[in-house]
Amino acid sequence: MKPRQTIAVIAYNRINPFLLSIPGMVFSNEPGTPGAPRFKVMVCAAEQGPLTSTAGFKILPTHTMAELRRADMVIVPSWRDAAEAPPEALLSALRAAHRRGRLVVGLCLGTYVLAAAGLLNERSATTHWGWSDDLARRYPRIDVKPGVLYVDEGDVVTSAGVAAGIDCCLHLLRKQHGAEAACHVARRLVVSPHRPGGQAQFIETPVPGPGTEDRLGESLQWMQRTLAQDHSIDSLARRIHMSRRTFTRHFRNATGTTLSAWLLTQRLALAQRLLETTTQAMELVAEKTGFGSVESLRFHFRRELKTTPSRYRKEFRGEE
Repeated sequence: MKPRQTIAVIAYNRINPFLLSIPGMVFSNEPGTPGAPRFKVMVCAAEQGPLTSTAGFKILPTHTMAELRRADMVIVPSWRDAAEAPPEALLSALRAAHRRGRLVVGLCLGTYVLAAAGLLNERSATTHWGWSDDLARRYPRIDVKPGVLYVDEGDVVTSAGVAAGIDCCLHLLRKQHGAEAACHVARRLVVSPHRPGGQAQFIETPVPGPGTEDRLGESLQWMQRTLAQDHSIDSLARRIHMSRRTFTRHFRNATGTTLSAWLLTQRLALAQRLLETTTQAMELVAEKTGFGSVESLRFHFRRELKTTPSRYRKEFRGEE
């Protein structure tokens, strides 16, 4: 039986209960996976309780900040106001946990709390896309990455907004306890074990005009079904009776990215699914996903995912 890991989740007044619940949902002790890791998740009050929530009910944590001393991981699930300085007692506790070698995690606006504690200086970090510019302005020593779902700096991890907290926690579960545990939890939560792409997918963009949205949506679905084919702006624009310029504008408005970047994300996602769920040869995976060759598939895996297709398959499937 694996030793139990203790995770402290910080609670405070006006907390978003969904964000507070994410670590508990991911690091749960639900049975079903042989040899699954065991966790103790403690909700620790950063302020005097009972604490208020944004949902209109109150929260009464059973643990205090003093218990951070025995936590293996400390998670700050957002913060109530990016412009408000966190209490010094919380910042001191985070610094102390970090000095003890504990992993410190900031979800969404929780990045601001880690920044105020000085844990992100000369580091890369991310936060909700709506606050990325503000974070970079207020903390110039942080290399803010606005286009990613999470940033792992080893002993300090930060995530983008709201649902990206699930991606971040699944990443930590996978990193520390393997693919099998992360996939089991992802299936239970009905989410992807590894969601490709970045925050550009979720940034507010103008809505295409009547008819345009349907045609573009149909085109995106068709491309997803035909990733093995070559796709160009000109051929796609002709297919839905648009000019190249109009297609390019509507595509960026709808997806927040370029055609080439979107296709790469979709092809990588399909390759990951094939590697995760089949034993198909790499040549066939490369062909089905539109990369054309194993060399191209390997190049993009190394550049985008920092691994190789064969290593990804072994790690994801829990193979030695």
